[in-house]
Formats: sequence, structure tokens, C-alpha cells
Amino acid sequence: MSAERKTETIPQWKKEEVDDLVATLEQYDSVGIVNIAGIPSRQLQDMRRNLHGTAELRVSRNTLMERALDEVDDGLAALTEFIGGQVGLICTNDNPFTLYQQLEASKTSAPINDGEVAPDDIVIPEGDTGMDPGQFVGELQAVGAEARIQEGSIQVMADSTVLEAGETVDSQLANVLSELGIEPKEVGLDLQAVFADSVLFEPDELELDVEAYQADIEAAVAGARNLSINAVYPTAQTVGSLLGKASGEAKSVGLQAAIEDEDFMPDLLSKADGQVRALAAQIDDPEALPEALQGVETAAPEAETEAEPDEGDDEDSEADDEPEAEPDDTDDDDDDDGDTGDAMGAMFG
Repeated sequence: MSAERKTETIPQWKKEEVDDLVATLEQYDSVGIVNIAGIPSRQLQDMRRNLHGTAELRVSRNTLMERALDEVDDGLAALTEFIGGQVGLICTNDNPFTLYQQLEASKTSAPINDGEVAPDDIVIPEGDTGMDPGQFVGELQAVGAEARIQEGSIQVMADSTVLEAGETVDSQLANVLSELGIEPKEVGLDLQAVFADSVLFEPDELELDVEAYQADIEAAVAGARNLSINAVYPTAQTVGSLLGKASGEAKSVGLQAAIEDEDFMPDLLSKADGQVRALAAQIDDPEALPEALQGVETAAPEAETEAEPDEGDDEDSEADDEPEAEPDDTDDDDDDDGDTGDAMGAMFG
């Protein structure tokens, strides 16, 4: 079909139009087809202006747009099957997903006219219409709204579905909706297909829940980070957390083994003092205790001091699935050198 078009004689203005369309198509990375049916000329011009700087909308005869797509040697001919009715070419250097979101966000509500098909259920909401009593209450009732005169005005007593999706609007309903200021349809550029990076995208492939997609990516990143830390697989993003975790575990082992290291001594002495106080509190006869321990109260157990985490460690607290070793409060630390504080010396001296 395209070969026959190219061989037939066409007017010069058509050739120039096709050449101009081809030049436009070759400037952009993504090319799509949009449906412009039902969009008033003024609103179409506003949409064209709003797209300026991010996308270009070209409207021409369908046959000329097909010729232009056939002539561009980039696989754009695949878009010709989407040309039918009132359509236009949309060109951009953005990716197809961004283009789809931009076009959807630019849609606006508009009145629906006699003879049009309702895209969704049309509902007249409950509430005061703000209109004085008159024949309009009868018009509301005639289209199926639960309306009556109350407190000096016409009121709709409950949400009323006056037309279901897919049904045709008649003149009476169109007038009632216009009087109420209800605009039940959206006006905008409906994307039919986009060709980019040698791939043809249709609308259902471009409709993404951005928030859910972002949440999935964040969950994947967190899972990968946790896996890296728990598997002790160092990366530029996790090596700081791994070093912090290793430092904390090393200190825990040192405290449990009562290693007499300069960095551990304050914690070891604190631990030993707490154990002595706990033991003293178990003796009922105060006279049996050395004078230094008589009347002492059991100190609240102090949490073992962990090594200070490197920056960013607070994000990885959930990743450390392996429990730290717990201090054994019943350990008598028989291997200590005995210099664990004045309290211990006074008791066993």
C-alpha cells in the first residue's frame, strides 16, 4: 500500500508537507500517535503551547502522516496501524513513560454534549444545588436524580447515578449537567502508541504506578544491602557498615573472654563491679559482708559498649540478623588477675 502511494503523482504542497513531517520526525528519539477527537480547537492550541519545550504536536492529513512514517528508516512504519480517525503525531526526546505521564497529567475535565457516550458513570452528588425553587427540580427528577425543594432551595437528597458508562447522553441530561456545572469527561491527548529505541509501546505498557515502582526499587536496594552485610560481601556502599559491625562483634568477644586490653578495661571493671554488687545483694546477713560492701545497692546492669558505628550504620540496624553474644553474668572470671576493684578486694581479700 505504501509503495503505491509513493509512485502516484501528488501535488507539490503535499510533497512539501511530507518532507516537513519527515524532518520533524528525524529530530526526536520518541514518536507517538495521539487521538485528538473531541478536543475543541482552542483547547488543542493550549495543549500545543503547554507541550512547548518538551514535545511537539503535529497534525496533518492521515495519508500524509502515513507517508512520512514510511519514509523515515527507523521502524516508524509500525505506527501507521494506529492512524485512524482524528489523530496527530507527538514527538519528544523524553522516554515514552515520561511522555505518557505528561499527557495524562495535562488532561482536564469538560462538559459532555448531547449524543456523546459517557466514559464513566455520571453521578449527580448529594447536596444543595444553590438554585431557587422552580421547574429545574422537575428536570432533575426526570433524569433520575433524587431531588426536592427543601429549606428554600432545590436539593439533591442522595448521590444519584443518572447514566452508566457506555450509554449515550441525551439533550435533557446534557442541559441538566451544564446547569449544575458537572463536567463528567476528560479532555486531552490520548496516547495510542509510541515508538522509541526500536520498541513499540502501547498505553497499557506505559501506565505505571510511580509510587509503587519506587517502593519496589527501594525494597530491592534495602534487600541487596542486607544481603551484602549478612554475607560479609564488601562494596563501596556497605564496607563502612561491615567494619562497624565487625568492630562491635570483636569488642563483644573481648568482653566475654575478659581480654585485658586497654580498650576493654573500663568495661571489664564495670562488668566485674556489677557482678560483685549483684552477689553481695544475695547475702541476707550484712555482717557477713566486708565493710566496703555493707549497705550497697545492686547497680543496674550496664549495656556492653559497642564499637561506634561508622557513618550510615543506623540504616543497617535491621540488617544485622545474627544476635550478638550476651554477657554471662554468672561468670566468676577466675582467670582475671584479681584487680577488679576495691569492692572485690575487700570481700575476698
